[in-house]
Amino acid sequence: MILNGKDLSARVKDELKGKIDSFVTKPVLAVIMIGDNEASKIYIETKKKACQYVGISFMTFYYDEKEKEETIINKIEELNNEKIVSGIIVQLPLPKKFNEKNIINAISPSKDVDGLTEISQGKMLSGKSDFIPCTPKGIIKILDFYNIDITSKHIVIIGRSNLVGKPLLLECLKRNATVTICHSKTKDLEKYTKQADILVSATGKKHIIDKNMIKEGATLIDVGITRENNKIYGDINPNAYEKASTYSPVPGGVGPMTVVMLLENVYEAYKKQGGITDEIFG
Repeated sequence: MILNGKDLSARVKDELKGKIDSFVTKPVLAVIMIGDNEASKIYIETKKKACQYVGISFMTFYYDEKEKEETIINKIEELNNEKIVSGIIVQLPLPKKFNEKNIINAISPSKDVDGLTEISQGKMLSGKSDFIPCTPKGIIKILDFYNIDITSKHIVIIGRSNLVGKPLLLECLKRNATVTICHSKTKDLEKYTKQADILVSATGKKHIIDKNMIKEGATLIDVGITRENNKIYGDINPNAYEKASTYSPVPGGVGPMTVVMLLENVYEAYKKQGGITDEIFG
């Protein structure tokens, strides 16, 4: 069975659109982009279109790579204090000259809809997070929608980033799964992947996982993206699908859910900031 993130994301977007259509004022997402990364521009445009569809206003602030870090932090602080702005994100990766931690941590936790500030991550560790990072949230949403219960299941996650691996570990633990994290220094990766009831791969290395590395009937969640000759490939070789019971492919799986979970976080931020009081009651 295919875990179709594209269809599910469309469904969630329509639900959000139905809610936001009833608001007098709309949620607002502010996006900071630094430099001239073409992939980042594509991601921003995708987010913009999704926001426009559901009724979230979209603001983009572009900065040259030569800009001072202080100028960008000042803009973030200005947006923190702007009441109409519901959420703020900084498009990653940043050019090397910038201190990513300093810039991300300038975002107010109440508007940190990517869930990447140190305060947000600390809350997540304590089980009191305001916003779950979008990719892990999308993975959990897919599993829930397709009624895949992860309680007592062995989940193996390949990748330990703050964007995917670490927050997904915490979300799975909250649901009483047994979780193993693998990474670039893990020896004998196949030893662990063959134990996985649910395997999540987020390395960005083309076809690092093939059918000989998984057990029969496993659930496969592919998060990695590699671009070659205008084609997109995932971490998991499609030859593994025939051995799996269910799988989320690349493209069309987690990617669309990541975008729509950002919209959901902006909506939640808007409600927490009091914007829900502008809703029209019939």
